[in-house]
Amino acid sequence: MAVGVSKPPSPADIERERRLAEALRDNLRKRKAQARDTKAETPAKD
Repeated sequence: MAVGVSKPPSPADIERERRLAEALRDNLRKRKAQARDTKAETPAKD
C-alpha cells in the first residue's frame, strides 16, 4: 500500500505535528543535559 499526499494536511494535523516535534526537541534537550550532568558527576578514570 503506497502512501501518497492526496490531500493537504488539516490544521489539526499541522498542530499535532508541531506539538510532537516540540516535545521531541524538549525531550532531546533534557536527555543531553542529563548526560552532561552524569558525565560531570563521574570522575575521570585514569
